[in-house]
Order: sequence, then structure tokens, then C-alpha cells
Amino acid sequence: MLSTMQDFPLTTQAILRRGRDVFGDAHVVSLDADGAQRATFAVVADRAERLAAALARLGVGRSSRVGTLMWNHQRHQEAYLAVPSMGAVLHTLNLRLSPEQLAFVINHGEDDVVIVDDSLVPVLARVKDKLTTVRHFIVCGPSDSSALGPVHDYESLIAAEAPGYMWPDIDEREAASLCYTTGTTGDPKGVAYSHRSIFLHSLAELGSFRLVEDDRLLVGMSKGGFGEDDGEIQAHEAKSYYRRSDLGGGGQSDSKLGIAS
Repeated sequence: MLSTMQDFPLTTQAILRRGRDVFGDAHVVSLDADGAQRATFAVVADRAERLAAALARLGVGRSSRVGTLMWNHQRHQEAYLAVPSMGAVLHTLNLRLSPEQLAFVINHGEDDVVIVDDSLVPVLARVKDKLTTVRHFIVCGPSDSSALGPVHDYESLIAAEAPGYMWPDIDEREAASLCYTTGTTGDPKGVAYSHRSIFLHSLAELGSFRLVEDDRLLVGMSKGGFGEDDGEIQAHEAKSYYRRSDLGGGGQSDSKLGIAS
């Protein structure tokens, strides 16, 4: 006998939709050289739809791997939402790997596309000629990227697409993201995280850290891949949580603020 309770796949699509529909006015704040850049989650979700459509137009399909060599900011979050939700696999690349190991994980993961911040183009350019599977480079930012050869501009790609991308049906057991160790014993080792595992990890973090709507979340880069640092590390990021009471009484009361730096 099966239950009569409501049932739905535990996927990143569900996280995206709930964030857009229930907390669309929450803010994502990215810190860059020009200061704090803000966007509502509704805007981020809209741009994630456009990114998915752009990637599909480049030939990214089910189980295609999309690498990201990026800092923590709004565009990276858009990739976190778009790539798994379209049925592809997000491969977060560790910029601290040696050139040989960086080339190894991109080739071993069979990345089809790599999205890279313009400030990290030199890192990727050093291994460009060793990459055997990458068909497209997408660059975020206006700095010179000629060392990579022909590239796509991130903002131009998503500007050419309309919102309303039709997300495909996804099995919660499908791979959503791919993460490699830092190769402390031989070559780096990869682990594929399922949609279900990411969904359940998210719920576990809410309970473990007792997060509520008014809390701030600061996402900072870790020193390397999973298994290298103490604490909660997922997909090369170490997460720190701050409650309003921890920040003192001098700040503005801006609720539902997610901070990516």
C-alpha cells in the first residue's frame, strides 16, 4: 500500500521555485570592487531561467557538465540554480588546484562549458590547451579574455533569452553537482551530489543552525575542496551564519538578506 500524502521530487527546482514565489523580495548582496551590489531573489530566479535557456542554446543537455571558476557572487548563485535545475551537472572548479590538477578535473569531469570570472581568466588560460572536452567558455566581466580565444559574454548571453524557461522533469536521484577533492593522495577524486542530497542537506542546515527568516547568511570561500577544512564545507564553500543579535544594534533592519561575497 502506498501513502496518500502529497509527493514531489526533492530537487533544486523546488528550492528555486519556493525562493522565487515565497521570498522573491529577499536580497542577494554581492561585494565587489564597486561595493555592495543588490538583487532580489525574484530577479536572480529570472536570470537563472535565462541562463538555463542560453546554456541549452549552446547545446548543454541532460547530464552535461558545466564548470564554474568563479568567486561567490550573484552570477555564481544563478549558475547554482540554473545548471542543476535544467538537468545538467554543476562542476565547481577549485581555483587553488595546481594547473595540472585543474586540467585533470575538467577533463575527468568532461566539462562541456566553463563559466569563468574575468579576474580568473589567467588561471584558466594556463590550462586551456590541455582541455579535451570544453566547447564553450563564458566570461563574466569586461576584462580582457583573449587568452581563452573565442568566448561568450555572460550578460550578453542571458540578455538574448526570454524568461519562462520550461524546466524539465528531474529524478531526485540524478546528479546535480560534481565536486573534487584537492588530490591529497594522487589525483583529485570526484563525488556527484544528487538533487535529493542537496535538498536534504539544506533542510538539515536550517535545523542545525536554527536559521529563521531574519537571519543573514555569509558565504565565504574555503581554502580548498571538501575534506580539507573543518566545519561545514559543500561544493568548495564554507558557510558562516550570523543572527541579527550577533551583528549589534547599529545596522539597518533589512530582513531576509542573503549575502554572497
